[in-house]
Amino acid sequence: MPGRGFGLALISALLFGAATPASKWLLADLSPFPLAGLLYLGAALGMLPVVLRERGHARCMAFGRANAWRLAGAVVFGGMLGPVLLLFGLRLTLAGSVSLLLNLELVATAVVGVLWFRESLGRWGWLGVAGVAAAGVGLSAGSGWPGWAAALLVAAACTCWGLDNHWTALIDGITPARSTLAKGAVAGTTNLAIGVWLAPLEAGPDVLAIALGVGALSYGASIALSITAAQELGATRAQAVFGSAPFCGAALSYLVLGEPLGAAHAAAALLLAASVAVLLASRHSHLHAHEAVEHVHSHRHDDGHHLHRHPGLAPAVRHTHAHRHEPRVHAHPHWPDVHHRHDHGRGPATGD
Repeated sequence: MPGRGFGLALISALLFGAATPASKWLLADLSPFPLAGLLYLGAALGMLPVVLRERGHARCMAFGRANAWRLAGAVVFGGMLGPVLLLFGLRLTLAGSVSLLLNLELVATAVVGVLWFRESLGRWGWLGVAGVAAAGVGLSAGSGWPGWAAALLVAAACTCWGLDNHWTALIDGITPARSTLAKGAVAGTTNLAIGVWLAPLEAGPDVLAIALGVGALSYGASIALSITAAQELGATRAQAVFGSAPFCGAALSYLVLGEPLGAAHAAAALLLAASVAVLLASRHSHLHAHEAVEHVHSHRHDDGHHLHRHPGLAPAVRHTHAHRHEPRVHAHPHWPDVHHRHDHGRGPATGD
């Protein structure tokens, strides 16, 4: 049902976008460390029903040392450092500006992939990166040093999340929901403990409950909905819809928090939307080889990679289980993903 999948992806984007203006409001009573901890503990609570529903349906594999290190990196950079850096930046400037700057996560993920994870980015992809960077400069230029400091902190947070995205994509021993639950529980507890150690919590129980609720909805439920949307729409279309999250956050900052919306915001939003569209459309094609591998992740059987069969299951239906790939050599347009992390000298590449 494409309509249902589109709706779920849009709700996921709205929930995720709402996290920034909600966090701006919560920063009046909470400092960055405990707020980051509460948000991610809430995310763990929001993912718990998904993990419980997976029991008996998604068989996991032996986790292994490599997966343990990847999950540890995702916890430290994506769960601990990223949200704290974002919240320190959010204290310095408008929530609407920070919401738009969160488009830098897509750029950071792409650039980190090129530098450290053997990925490729064509000319159009680099044009999209340059457009997002230029929009970020435009947003920060009129705000003085607080705006520049906030932009640097948000960029650092997005770099942490870019690393997190790659490490999480490489974890093949457990499902995404279980890795998200583990990241939220460990990172949330750690940041909350650091915050309490630095200064006693003075916020009332209502504020603490709201922070947990924001985490459960904006991070936990949002991720769960995006996974479901990807299963119904496909990852590419779902990601395109979810890419509206920063713009949703900026709109909510204007409508709910009453923040000003100036010409710089409007111009940056237009440039960001165009640049993100170009970056998402960047693909390439070349002859490449897949080695034999066994892993677990959400997949479907009409993508040219998953050739095993399940009696009674349609090829287009997404599902999750441990499965094995035999060696295969072929050429087709593709994104960098869990099946396409390879050097790009094995054949002529075409397209972007």
